[in-house]
Amino acid sequence: MERSITYFEDVGPENTQELLKASAKRAAELGIEYVVLASTSGETALKAAEEFKDQKVKIIAITHQYGLKESGKWEVDEDKLKKLNELGIVMTTQSHMFSGVERAIQKRIGGASRADVISDTLRAVFGKGFKVAIECAMMAADSGHIPVSKDTEIIAIGGTRWGADVSVVLRPAHSFDFFSMQVKEIIAMPRNKEE
Repeated sequence: MERSITYFEDVGPENTQELLKASAKRAAELGIEYVVLASTSGETALKAAEEFKDQKVKIIAITHQYGLKESGKWEVDEDKLKKLNELGIVMTTQSHMFSGVERAIQKRIGGASRADVISDTLRAVFGKGFKVAIECAMMAADSGHIPVSKDTEIIAIGGTRWGADVSVVLRPAHSFDFFSMQVKEIIAMPRNKEE
């Protein structure tokens, strides 16, 4: 089997539109029904809604957990959230899979956790957007927003800081079963990674 991969020269939001177009094309070719993506404010999710509007896909947008930037606060733009709800896009949040309680332990007593090792390895080898895509897929699975089985394939999209620059086809898994997740295809990714 031969498939093309879109490579961006660098990370960043300027890749978002081209990435979403390539992702929508691949979703149509494979009959993908679920797209999971990172979207802090809702902006990337709105762009995805436009790109996937002619397809029967469910878009699940994953945002930062409450309190990440300011205690008790959510970073989602309320106007964008209203629009996403009208479009049928799920905007959800929960603790990040590769940090959560582990980060609290690290802050208090130091050291690195095994989750940190997985996170840092994904980030260093494949890039931050790749790590984010994997993490969002687990968060969507643990939230019950996507089916999880050996036959399920979804598209997971992540980005480096803002926008989207990584897209993969993967078999999702719940966080407690992380090692059964499989990346099946890379649709797009940056060649250069954020150091």
